[in-house]
Amino acid sequence: MAAPYQSTPRLRIQLGHAIAIGPGKAQLLETIAETGSISAAARQLGMSYRRAWLLVDTMNQCFREPLVTTATGGKGGGGAQITALGEEVLERYRRMQRIASEAVAEEMDTFASLFAESPPTPDREH
Repeated sequence: MAAPYQSTPRLRIQLGHAIAIGPGKAQLLETIAETGSISAAARQLGMSYRRAWLLVDTMNQCFREPLVTTATGGKGGGGAQITALGEEVLERYRRMQRIASEAVAEEMDTFASLFAESPPTPDREH
C-alpha cells in the first residue's frame, strides 16, 4: 500500500563538511533573485536575516566566485543580486534535481510503500 502523502528525494551537494547547495539554499537564491534583497528573501522564507546571510556566505565560499553580491545601504538603499555563476549553479542544480528524481521515481514508489500510514509530527521527529 502506498503512503497517502508525498515523499520526495532531496539533493544536497556537499563540499567537505559544508552543503554547497541544497533545496533550501536553491530556494533562497531564487527568492533573492526575485526580491533583490537578502532581507526580503529571508522574510519571505520565514527565516532570520542572519540565517539567510550565513547561508549566502557559505554558498559564496563554496564556489570559485560569489553566487550573490551585495551593495550596502544608503540613499538608494542596499540590495543583493545573483551573479552569472549563481544563475548557472541554480540552473545546473535544478537540472540535477530533476534527473535524480526521475532516476529514482520507481524505487521511491516501492520505498514509499514501507512508510508508516502518516508522517511523524514535528514534535515526534528526532
